[in-house]
Amino acid sequence: MDTTRDDLATLDRGLTQLSTLVEAVQPSDLERQTPCTDWTVRELLGHVVQGPANFAASVRGESPDWSAAAELPQDWSATFRSNADDLRAAWDQNPDAPGGPGFQVAELAVHSWDLATALGKDAAELDPEVAEVAYATMSQALTPERRGAAFKPEQEPAGDAGPYERLAAFAGRSI
Repeated sequence: MDTTRDDLATLDRGLTQLSTLVEAVQPSDLERQTPCTDWTVRELLGHVVQGPANFAASVRGESPDWSAAAELPQDWSATFRSNADDLRAAWDQNPDAPGGPGFQVAELAVHSWDLATALGKDAAELDPEVAEVAYATMSQALTPERRGAAFKPEQEPAGDAGPYERLAAFAGRSI
C-alpha cells in the first residue's frame, strides 16, 4: 500500500474536525440521543475518543480489541487529542501500513456527522472533502453483506443532500 501525503492530509483534517466537535461537548450534552441507534452522546464520545488509539495500534501491526466497551474519560478532549496524535505518529512511523487511512477517514467522517447532528450543529460547516473521501472508501468496501450490526441498510438521501448527509445515508443513518 502506498499511502500518499494527500491521504494523510485528509486523515489529519478529519482528526482536527472531530477534535473540534469533541471539544464542543458539554457535560449537559452527554445524555442527548445521537443518530447512532441506542447511543447517547456519552457512548458515542467514548467510542470516538478511543477510535484513534485503536487505529494507531492497527497501523503499528497490533490487534486492538474493537469489541471492548469504551469508557468516557473525564478529560475527553485531551484524551482524544492525545490519541489522535498517537495515530498521526503511527502513520509517520509506518507509512506503508496495510489498508491505508481510508477507512479511518470514513469512521471519523461518519462520527463527525453523528456528533454534529446530536449537538445541533450544521453539517455544512464540516470539511466536504473528508466526507467525499469517506464515501468513496465506504461505497467500495461496505457491501450489504458486510454491514453487520454497526450499519443499517443504506437510506435514500434527499436530492439536495450535502456530502455528509449522503455519507450518513449510505452508512444507514436516518436523516
